[in-house]
Amino acid sequence: MVKETYDRFVKIYGIGRIYFSTTADLIKPLRKIFPNVPADKFIVEPSRRDTGPAMGFAALILFLKEPDEPMVFAPSDHFVGDLNKFLACFKIGEKLIKETSKMIDIGITATFPSTVLGYTKIGKLYKKINGMEVYNFDGHTEKPNSKTASRYLLSGKYLWHGNYYMWTPRLFLEAIGKYAPIVYQGLMDIKDAWQKKNGRAVATTASASLAVAEIYSRIEKISFDYAVTEKIDKKRVLIIKGDFCWNDIGAWDVLHEQLKSTSDEKGNILKGKIIHHDTENSLLFSHHKKVMAVIGLNDFVVVDTEDALLVCPKSRAQEVKKLIEKMEDEDLSEYL
Repeated sequence: MVKETYDRFVKIYGIGRIYFSTTADLIKPLRKIFPNVPADKFIVEPSRRDTGPAMGFAALILFLKEPDEPMVFAPSDHFVGDLNKFLACFKIGEKLIKETSKMIDIGITATFPSTVLGYTKIGKLYKKINGMEVYNFDGHTEKPNSKTASRYLLSGKYLWHGNYYMWTPRLFLEAIGKYAPIVYQGLMDIKDAWQKKNGRAVATTASASLAVAEIYSRIEKISFDYAVTEKIDKKRVLIIKGDFCWNDIGAWDVLHEQLKSTSDEKGNILKGKIIHHDTENSLLFSHHKKVMAVIGLNDFVVVDTEDALLVCPKSRAQEVKKLIEKMEDEDLSEYL
């Protein structure tokens, strides 16, 4: 999926304008997939601190290069159906940033009440550009419960949050400074550490010094959505309504929805040797030679790999993140 994401943009923007924000453990496989991408295009997050610090860290590096050049954070786990309409959104976003200095995001019409996606409430129509609708921003709710998500779906005023944040590095950092000052201070401490080492604030994207890694590890672990988006002045944001057949494949329930056309007569998505009875609307994946046998499940995820087994209700698929945190705390990272 990261290769597909890269391929969507490289034809328009070229190798020199695309950066990878990632962690050290993924550098080796990424370099294998992208052998022609220069090393300085990989922004290595010193540790996992969620999207708030990660986006701030990337924005800081790009601020030191081109502080006022429009940029976009493009997640690498999305399905996109209509590429031309998708790319048109970013051309419009760049134009709007230059005209308004507002943060731009993309919202997608919700098709089911997902509890693992953020929801963007749209206000009045701002304008139409090349047939595409741009709306005023009226608020953000991150990962609502099932009842709230169903209400949002029926209202027609909420779009799935695409997570395609567009702004300039300078304005990203200013927003973090205003709404997440503790995160911002950590980023400025990193900037000072670079300056102390190099005589001026020059970032290295290939690796982080021990001092930078230590500072970064102390930054609050928080998503950009909670840190900034839920607090930001609504007048500072515009939403492009994306109509390009989209899905975020970052959670198991969304994957089930995306693969619905391949389900059996009971709505189950199956991979591997699966035997089931009285089981409906579930995702059952087995990667072993052994048979997976399931009885009486409804709306469940069961994923059996070589070294780990996951069992959870589809409606709680997002809570896998909590399990990952516990595994890291209990020194079980080798199984992630």
